Amino acid sequence: MSLVDRLVADLTEESRELDGLVAGLDDASWARQTPAEGWTIAHQIAHLSWTDEVASIAATDPEGFAKVIEEGAHNPEGFVDEAAEKRSAAPPAQILDDWRTARAALADALRTVPDGVKIPWFGPPMSAASMATARLMETWAHGLDVADTLGVTRVDTDRIRGVVHIGVRTRDFAYAVNGLTPPSAPFRYEITAPSGELWTWGPEDATDIVRGPAGDFCQLVTQRRPLDDLDLDIVGAEAHRWSRIAQAFAGPPGTGRATTSAGSEA
Repeated sequence: MSLVDRLVADLTEESRELDGLVAGLDDASWARQTPAEGWTIAHQIAHLSWTDEVASIAATDPEGFAKVIEEGAHNPEGFVDEAAEKRSAAPPAQILDDWRTARAALADALRTVPDGVKIPWFGPPMSAASMATARLMETWAHGLDVADTLGVTRVDTDRIRGVVHIGVRTRDFAYAVNGLTPPSAPFRYEITAPSGELWTWGPEDATDIVRGPAGDFCQLVTQRRPLDDLDLDIVGAEAHRWSRIAQAFAGPPGTGRATTSAGSEA
């Protein structure tokens, strides 16, 4: 199995599990507020549906994606939320059906992107593997919002390695989006997978180190939990500074979440 096929399979399974959480909900439950301020479960799934659909367009029709960007130029920092708001008004059954269609189309599209081809996106263009990983990260994060709303404790699997990877790779982005200069020295990350395997990034002799369970690390970089609620060992001044601004998702700086039941959407 190729890297892209494996990552698409991970994304498909992550989406399937979230689908299982919402498929049996009544309409009143779809209208429940999630930890993302102003967003209901309907908003969460509508957002994933729209972004999966747009990602599929980007992977198969660059000119079509350029039109999406053009249409959003009137509100560059808010048109994604506008799309979620608009789509969330549809009946829940339609929202879910649209998401199923969009994510299936995206999976097919990513598998056919030629090696070396970059997919245009709202940030830098990315490979099919990077797009699958980015969509996995967002599906996992919004899925956590839904699970929190429903009082469900999810059991993570090693497929969240992709989320951890993005959290590591976006270290300098988190500094930049907050108007800060990133340090020149790399960090060391020692992250324990759900399976118990140790995942590492960075040199062993780094003075700034982040250690802890993968799930906690993912909650940090997606800003789903405040740092003080997480079982992470942060060593070094720069690692401490980064841990307060860590952000794996695109866009302006997130506001984080002061508690496990309040915060901003990513």
